Amino acid sequence: MRPVFGSIGAGEWHVQKYGGRRRRTWRKLPIGVDEQTKEIVAVQVTKNQVHDSQMLPTLLSQIPVRVCQVSGDGAYDTKPCYASMIQRGAKATVPPRRNARPLIRRDCSEGLHLRDATVRQSQQQGRYAWRVASGCTRLSLAENAVSRVKSIFGSRLKARRFDNQQTEGWTKCMVLNQMGRLGMPASERMY
Repeated sequence: MRPVFGSIGAGEWHVQKYGGRRRRTWRKLPIGVDEQTKEIVAVQVTKNQVHDSQMLPTLLSQIPVRVCQVSGDGAYDTKPCYASMIQRGAKATVPPRRNARPLIRRDCSEGLHLRDATVRQSQQQGRYAWRVASGCTRLSLAENAVSRVKSIFGSRLKARRFDNQQTEGWTKCMVLNQMGRLGMPASERMY
């Protein structure tokens, strides 16, 4: 299994930058998607102050089977994320930040050595070539799943209490999985 992780998107950025109603807040929905089945295998509704990288260990703990590879965006380029990926025995395909530099230390953990190798490969091959070669482009699977959740159920939660919002987010993802089991569209590339 190769889960990819993403979270629901651009609306919260707009509200934070330009302002919104006083009492309005948003929730994030970090998810993990199985690459082969396109099912959502891990989900957690969080408040807007929680960074995506803080949720990766929780999301990985929800997956009972072996995880081969974890793909994510630059938000997961942190020490705790690499540590949790190594703990699960997964290959990390997280793009380093644009200004990333290899950390030069002798007593680095295994996760930092892995990150440094990723930074060096990205600098040598070029950012786009590294993304294609490493399989990091699979992140689009999570973005697609988030898009399906938003298009089918809307981008708003109906529940008011946070614990009920968590249940609502989880339920929407499980219903989406059931819909996918009933029939996913078959897409073919046209040349």
